[in-house]
Amino acid sequence: MPLVTGHRPGWPCWVELATPDRSASERFYSGLFGWDSYTLLVPHRGEVEVFTLDGADGEEVAGLEPLADPAQPASWTCYFRTADMAATTTALHRAGGSELIEAADLGNLGRAALWGDPQGADFAVIDTYDFIGARVVDEPSAPCWIQLATSDVAGARRFYGEVFGWRPVDREYFGIAYTEFKVDEQSVAGMLALEGPVSRPEWMPFFEVADCDAAADRAAKLGAEVSVPPTGTRSGRFAILTDPTGARLGVITPDPGTRAGFRLRP
Repeated sequence: MPLVTGHRPGWPCWVELATPDRSASERFYSGLFGWDSYTLLVPHRGEVEVFTLDGADGEEVAGLEPLADPAQPASWTCYFRTADMAATTTALHRAGGSELIEAADLGNLGRAALWGDPQGADFAVIDTYDFIGARVVDEPSAPCWIQLATSDVAGARRFYGEVFGWRPVDREYFGIAYTEFKVDEQSVAGMLALEGPVSRPEWMPFFEVADCDAAADRAAKLGAEVSVPPTGTRSGRFAILTDPTGARLGVITPDPGTRAGFRLRP
């Protein structure tokens, strides 16, 4: 499989699970995706788990951080790369973002901060040093897309356009309005209005799987709720899951020739 050697500024580069039950999450994602993991001691963060493919010394695909307060809801955080943390911080303040955790150095990994958009969806920005982010993307068991559910589509379009330079493009799936964010002509993320089982604005990652129906069935047997059953679209077949600790994620089997948002098109 091709390895990622770098992620473009303003693009998604990493996803990380915050969970109240580290062991339960490790068991679930190992069973669902075949992930292994290793433990990393990170300044200002403590111990975090790094999920890998093909053994604990394999390529990094995602992270896990135990919640300090087990009463907090489990969730996935999507990271966007920046090449200039000071400039991005200024842009985020100007656009109306809320700085939840100020930028801090994470040793030789990089410098990261946690933000909330004006509608309340959390995300992180990171200026990477030695750390690249996900080394495998757009492959089975690796991240391939991120999607925002928001209470204010127009406001979110303005916000992410001002901060990251994303251009919104209107789509429609099954009669539901959908926004595809692009940089130049390449898609980086999606967005739709808050509805259904989503109770608050959030960013959610999707992971590629070889067989969406089999992955959804396997997730259910591992204790997940299949919030949206396997559904076909123009670009592939997807399902939405809620893992045993309450974090939401998507799985998708892309149709041949389609491409998701983590990798630059050649």
